[in-house]
Amino acid sequence: MNIRRMETVIFPLLVILCYICNPCLSIRKYSKEDVIKLREEVREMFQHAYDSYLRYAYPYDELRPLSCDGVDTWGSYSLTLIDALDTLAIMGNYTEFNRVVDVVLQKQNFDTDINVSVFETNIRIIGGLLSAHLLSHKTGLKLEPGWPCNGPLLRLAEDVAQRLIAAFDTTTGMPYGTINLRSGVPPGETSVTCTAGVGTFIIEFGTLSRLTGDPLYEEVAYNALKALYHHRSPIGLLGNHIDVMTGRWTAQDAGIGGGVDSYFEYLVKGAILLEKPELMSMFKEARQVIDKYLKKDDWFVWATMLRGHVTLPVFQSLESYWPGVLTLIGETDTAMRIIHNYHSVWKQYGFTPEVYNLGTGEASTSRESYPLRPELIESIMYLYRETRDPILLQMGEDILRSIQHSARTPCGYATIKDVRDHRKEDRMESFFLAETTKYLYLLFDPDNFIHNPGVHGTVINTPNGECIVDVGGYIFNTEAHPIDPTMLYCCHEARQGINISEVHRIYQILEEEDNIQFMTIIDASLNVSTSNESVSEVANNYTVENVSNVTLVEEKNEKKEVEKEELIKTETRTGYVNIDGTEREKTINETTLSDIVKDRINSYYEKANVKGEQGTIEEDEVKPKKSAEKVNIDDIIVVPKYNENDNLQLPSTTKAKEAIKILPKVIQDYLNNDWKRKPKCEPQYMLERIRKEKLYPDHPDVDKYELLLTPAPSFLQRISLAGEFLNKKQLEL
Repeated sequence: MNIRRMETVIFPLLVILCYICNPCLSIRKYSKEDVIKLREEVREMFQHAYDSYLRYAYPYDELRPLSCDGVDTWGSYSLTLIDALDTLAIMGNYTEFNRVVDVVLQKQNFDTDINVSVFETNIRIIGGLLSAHLLSHKTGLKLEPGWPCNGPLLRLAEDVAQRLIAAFDTTTGMPYGTINLRSGVPPGETSVTCTAGVGTFIIEFGTLSRLTGDPLYEEVAYNALKALYHHRSPIGLLGNHIDVMTGRWTAQDAGIGGGVDSYFEYLVKGAILLEKPELMSMFKEARQVIDKYLKKDDWFVWATMLRGHVTLPVFQSLESYWPGVLTLIGETDTAMRIIHNYHSVWKQYGFTPEVYNLGTGEASTSRESYPLRPELIESIMYLYRETRDPILLQMGEDILRSIQHSARTPCGYATIKDVRDHRKEDRMESFFLAETTKYLYLLFDPDNFIHNPGVHGTVINTPNGECIVDVGGYIFNTEAHPIDPTMLYCCHEARQGINISEVHRIYQILEEEDNIQFMTIIDASLNVSTSNESVSEVANNYTVENVSNVTLVEEKNEKKEVEKEELIKTETRTGYVNIDGTEREKTINETTLSDIVKDRINSYYEKANVKGEQGTIEEDEVKPKKSAEKVNIDDIIVVPKYNENDNLQLPSTTKAKEAIKILPKVIQDYLNNDWKRKPKCEPQYMLERIRKEKLYPDHPDVDKYELLLTPAPSFLQRISLAGEFLNKKQLEL
């Protein structure tokens, strides 16, 4: 009996002793000096990649670390430079941050005739510019009066957003996936967009609206989120791709990975940033359905959105964001179990492949690459900040060691083409500097200002009074660009009632300018034809320079006429306004633009007819008519009568071009003018249509602010939310 008792006591002690002595089974202890050393190693990693981009790739979008040169990928706008801006600020390199801001402001011009991804341009360019704008007060950059509600980086971000806004002009309110930065939605563009491409705008567009006072951006992004929620399946799942014009799902596999991922992320982060409890409620509803149909032993699979039947038992590297999102709402225990699963794949290969087959326990064929993705380290950073569990530091160091060992090159860091043998691919995506190095740095820098728990802040003076900022609670967009939520309340409260028609009046003015140019050409022709030249001579001598010069003169004349009438024809909500800004009602008899054009063309031919009778115009050019007979615009085109037996054929291309040449010069200029290629989208009309149609009802939990009481908001946010919640309860009582 004594021997058996000794065995029961000694055996567990031996197991514990072996566990302690074996470094493979124990958890490493990290001193403060160890963590700082790892932080500085990450800083050197970033600097090596950043310097290589500047040396070998700038001004191209991305670096090719094997070829040691650059390549344009997403839009030919020096993407990596903008994407890395706020990382410079977070790492304390304020001198370089300020230098790059000056470079971006001097050289960046988004008025280019290129097609770009709406999704990527939003998260990388708009997100990067907004984050840099909000962080610029920390770097010593000279700020414009009215900051943070004003500034060159903010204006540049809004310029890009205005170029993307036409993508939302669809029947469902969900955006196209591609846009031309100059002309809008490209002709023939597919209307099929992935779910993430529809639901990943509320952070950037919401921030723009809160800072500028223009609700357009936030409302179109919020409307797109409601559209997705409205189109979920009867069991509550969302598909992978949807037709934004019909609302029909074209890819019905439901999951939390690629093509869907950031939609769920933005429900949580958008709810916290903009204090919209209905978004948090949407996420909680989706979470219940995901756990019911897609969760299998702390892994997540793909299933049909209609019935929830499993279709793809795989883990995608992009799914690694999920534990981080759960951490934001306080579910750290569940997040820790999931992160251990994901880290086990990393330990198997040294990296996480794009797709990992859960059935075979191997990387999927043709999807075995690792493009230096940040999602796993992002979740590790969130979890460590919340739990301080040292095993998370160990996971972070594992990632750091793998990248340093297998991805580093003399010219940067390369994508791992195959995680099984660690072959390299000649590409370094911009998110390596924007996300991967940033999250690693923040993991090993727990005292960074980004982690401020709300114990201190900064008081700034704005046109709307004093504002407390920099109190923590930063919300990262899906490209790791941090947004200070407190700054959003320095601007939008005082400017909430802005008149959108006034903000977008410039669009109408620009639209009118093209029509005015056409009328100016006609008037110029009339003025020139009063000389002794014939119509043919006028047409031959009427060069482009003449048109532009006469246009300037005519515009000056039109300005004088406007000053005399003291009226500006520009539409507002209620009608028209005078020169002093006071509104007036539109009269019934007011002449329309089409009437003016018609009258001027009639006038052109009448004068030409009069000159023909006087002998100044050759008979071969214009046949004279009776002086008493008026020429009407409708008489220019005469429809011929054909017999039924006539064999009609379409004119050839050559004959069609020759037919155009016989038209008067002013008509040819009108037909060839660039105005016809401009986008038809008018943001003001689109916003008013969204408000009027109300295709998607408001969520019933729009006022349940208790849903926002999670660990993610800053201390001040939680206090204000709790106060609002308690006030509502008191009112109910």
